[in-house]
Amino acid sequence: MITSPAFRGKRYAVLGLARSGVATVEALLASGAHVTAWDSREEARNQILPARSAGRGTAQGAVEEQDSAAQDPSTTGFAGGPPPHAAHREDLTIADPLEIDLAGFDGVVVSPGVPLNKHPIAIKARADDALIIGDVELFAEAAFSLPSHKVVGITGTNGKSTTTALIHHILQMAGVPTLMAGNIGLPILARDPLPEGGVYVLELSSFQIDLTHMLACDVVVLTNITPDHLDRYDSFRDYADSKCRLFDLQQLDQLAVIATDDPETTRIANEFGIWGIGQKLIRVSARDITDQSNWPSLQGPHNAQNAICAITTCKALGLSDDQIEQGLRTYPGLPHRMERVAEKGGVLYVNDSKATNATATAPALAAYPKIHWILGGIPKTDDLDDCAPFFGHVLAGYTIGQAGPMFADILRHAGKPVTQSGTLAQAVKDAAAAAQPGEVVMLSPACASFDQFKDYEARGEAFRAAVGAL
Repeated sequence: MITSPAFRGKRYAVLGLARSGVATVEALLASGAHVTAWDSREEARNQILPARSAGRGTAQGAVEEQDSAAQDPSTTGFAGGPPPHAAHREDLTIADPLEIDLAGFDGVVVSPGVPLNKHPIAIKARADDALIIGDVELFAEAAFSLPSHKVVGITGTNGKSTTTALIHHILQMAGVPTLMAGNIGLPILARDPLPEGGVYVLELSSFQIDLTHMLACDVVVLTNITPDHLDRYDSFRDYADSKCRLFDLQQLDQLAVIATDDPETTRIANEFGIWGIGQKLIRVSARDITDQSNWPSLQGPHNAQNAICAITTCKALGLSDDQIEQGLRTYPGLPHRMERVAEKGGVLYVNDSKATNATATAPALAAYPKIHWILGGIPKTDDLDDCAPFFGHVLAGYTIGQAGPMFADILRHAGKPVTQSGTLAQAVKDAAAAAQPGEVVMLSPACASFDQFKDYEARGEAFRAAVGAL
């Protein structure tokens, strides 16, 4: 795990005990900090207490061995991950931060899923003059005591997971010590520190950036910005400004990479003096990539943008063209993002469950010319305008979930045949019955999953299973 003498003797409150919360408690206690931890679920609180020994127990009772399922990130009722070691338990207090005086605490560590514009912890922390932070901020504080390294931060509305994983893969293939964390993979504080010369590759959501105050990334990558998460921000401009804070935190000798393929990132690049402090800016665009034929898992215009962001970053980190090309050629892709699941009877089945809004779905539609499109779920908008330029690639639509009737009307109005399948399993059967060799059946829902599935991963797994059952 990542520990630091910077935490020794300090006081922190940790609210929410999912994997990242448990990892935070573990790392802080191992570093000699005093920790007050809380979760609304008793089983989540119990997992960080020492197990009952013969004739002894804790005020909370014995700890059962269990793995609690992750819940909706808009709540603080999380559990999951292994319990911390019993050492340093004398520095651990179980108490609700909303019910104690937070004055004198060095930080209140919350999950990025806690909505700071609505959750009472924000008001409580301000009243007690306590700083709200996330685990990425603790990593930034610990970084000063880690072996010499570099940090790459990737943000944007869409494409940041693929760009993060691609940069990480290219570095791995080149033999550079690296790990990826943040909004992807395991919690950053649960990872072992990299040796000297390593590169930490962090996917950072706007929520994580809001909880970060001193993370100076050697390279910041901004992929794109389109409307999203407007329930957490007063306006689209405020959402964009949250992303741009990563530039504010950089130092003079660091690099900003901005993909200027949309109006908002173009504006930001043009006004970079507002955000930058004199660091170098490199503008890139999907148009910079003219041939993707040797990169099987990086097809479509959106992956051209992801690739040019990764190429520019890896060049800045000192990799050669040959090393970068090897990484691009061997990149396996991310689960649930334009994932090639199977080919049956000459029909390709593609799992793009991670596309939870129309903007994310549009690039997937652009990547294939003949698509049987499965879409629907909980809609984030009442239109498919971002997808409309690629309706010519859609042979037929198969709608599911809450948005099914609305999306069916949109596609019929565009002159497309539509089947209102209702469920994902039925949509796969319907699409498979109609698809011909050389065509693609693709799940790219343009919607959140929570009406029928616990998350987009579960939806993607259900698609895989339905295809496997054909």
